[in-house]
Amino acid sequence: MKIISFPLLFAFIMVLTVEAGAQHPKTVSSPDGNLEVVVSVSSGMAQYAVHYQDKAMLENSPLGLITNEGGFTSNVSFVDAKMDEVNKHYTQDKIKVSNVAYRANTLTYTVKNQEGKQIAFHFQVSDHDIAFRYELHKWEDTRATVIERELTGFRFPAESSAFLSPMMKPMTGFARTAPSYESGYVTDADLESTTAEFGYVFPGLFKIAKNGWVLLSETGVGSNYNGAHLSSFKDGMYTVEFPQMEQNNGFGSTGAQIGLPGYTPWRTITVGESLKPIVETTVPFDVVEPLYEASQPYQYGKGTWSWIVWQDNSMNYADQVKYIDLAAAMGFEYILIDAWWDERIGYQRMEELIQYAHSKNVGVFLWYNSNGTANDAFQTPLNKMNTSIARKQEMKWLEEAGVKGLKVDFFGGDKQETMRMYEDILVDANDHGLMVMFHGTTLPRGWERMYPNFVGSEAVLASEMLVFSQDVREKEAFYASLHPFIRNTVGSMEFGGVLLNRFLNRGNNKGQQRLTTDSFQLATGVLFQNPVQMFGLTPNNLTDVPAFELDFLKRLPTTWDETVFIDGYPGKYTVLARRSGKHWCIAGVNAESSAKTLRIDLPMLKGQQVSLYNDDKKRQPTLHTVEVGESGELTITIQPRGGFVLTR
Repeated sequence: MKIISFPLLFAFIMVLTVEAGAQHPKTVSSPDGNLEVVVSVSSGMAQYAVHYQDKAMLENSPLGLITNEGGFTSNVSFVDAKMDEVNKHYTQDKIKVSNVAYRANTLTYTVKNQEGKQIAFHFQVSDHDIAFRYELHKWEDTRATVIERELTGFRFPAESSAFLSPMMKPMTGFARTAPSYESGYVTDADLESTTAEFGYVFPGLFKIAKNGWVLLSETGVGSNYNGAHLSSFKDGMYTVEFPQMEQNNGFGSTGAQIGLPGYTPWRTITVGESLKPIVETTVPFDVVEPLYEASQPYQYGKGTWSWIVWQDNSMNYADQVKYIDLAAAMGFEYILIDAWWDERIGYQRMEELIQYAHSKNVGVFLWYNSNGTANDAFQTPLNKMNTSIARKQEMKWLEEAGVKGLKVDFFGGDKQETMRMYEDILVDANDHGLMVMFHGTTLPRGWERMYPNFVGSEAVLASEMLVFSQDVREKEAFYASLHPFIRNTVGSMEFGGVLLNRFLNRGNNKGQQRLTTDSFQLATGVLFQNPVQMFGLTPNNLTDVPAFELDFLKRLPTTWDETVFIDGYPGKYTVLARRSGKHWCIAGVNAESSAKTLRIDLPMLKGQQVSLYNDDKKRQPTLHTVEVGESGELTITIQPRGGFVLTR
């Protein structure tokens, strides 16, 4: 006879009690039957729970909204529930996979409050992903409402751990431009220790005891809503929090106004027994649709960028010619010309410079300050993107001058006012055939699919901090091993990396020493996914790095047809495979302090000879041809703070 200890017996009784108190429970399962969501009402409060392969991934967690027309957090009662399914196929040329088949079962669970007003919790459950949102019915003659708070919660089983990036304090940092999603990470942290004052940004990764992994994020946020984030851990769970009032210099509501009937953005939960579904998820794009058509076909690719290493002093005509010539020599499609170009080069000479770039088959991206009144960022061009009249006039000139895209910088926060500004810039830019990337910015939430001319956001502790911070240089490999599992798995990440100078400055002979290997840098060109990548090469790299490194970068794609998780653990090491057409790139980095030998399974390369870019024991770059056996297995050693790439 099996004897149950008192603590286990007590826990079992508590589970039965909670379940017994649940009213009108409705279950929706994934098409393969492994992932299950149960929605119910208990003591007048709506809740949901998530199980994967019969293991708890989220315990009963609250659902609810507070609006200026009434609340749905207590004394709610069940109205009805409807089941359905979704089957769709779509193509997307600038995410981790180009062809997606999305199949999900749906549950629309409707409740009403004491005033008889109704809302529904709409869940879509695919084999590894849950997307859910609130759908608000029309309430008598009410045509609009303000959602003041959202009580959505995430209650994880005991002994789970968190991988999270703290939300920055509003109106701090450079020129009071925070928050801009540029913090470090806590990893494998006890939930009770995750008590950051301002909570944590999406996405958040959680290891669920021995049950698997969960990734939380949101998608479908445009001008229709505010961006949200996770609270700190309190009362046994995390909740969805709206922006702090101090964001955007205190201007604008912290909530969101929507028309009725209407709906909120999607909260997403990706679940897996391993990290594979986390890395390969497409749920941020599965549940959104394009908001407008592209005004023209947009071309993605690679670019050069003087500011990242040569900084402000490079913002002159002669240095930009050097970087145009560098882009041409590398066969890159673009150059990014950063802040101060309007003052230090001028509009008239910029037109000449653009024409010179075109003569070299190089397109131009120009930098802009988003700011008008939201913060103290002073770099120019200023006051060109923050109002409709100024923006349309500027974009008319950009189109006539032959500019291909914009980099717009210095946003801060997630209020609906700010989200509306992102969308306005994108829509106006599309009218003039301009691509847009954002810097000093929030997380892109499905934007690759929603906005055809969107080509990436920073929203990460990116390459510029490698120049400015010794701490970030020391943790470069650590962060790189996290991004494929967290930040970059839910959206394009404009990192601005692949830095081949030994010292991250114009002299390249002392100060700001790069601590990672060349092979590590090449690997990040594969690991970090963004359809337009501005690399940190400098003109001297044409002669001071091995030619085989440059040849690799010349051939490196920036868009992919398939992405496959191979191996890794966030914060320690990462190995991914990406396919472009018939050609595979497999890349890995090692964040640990000693060499790591891995035996990896590569069925896509079995029996083939491939090129291996790696580091020797002295951490110097090497190129060899190796053969993957018929078993598809290959043994590779990655040096500390090093990396490798396999190509065919």
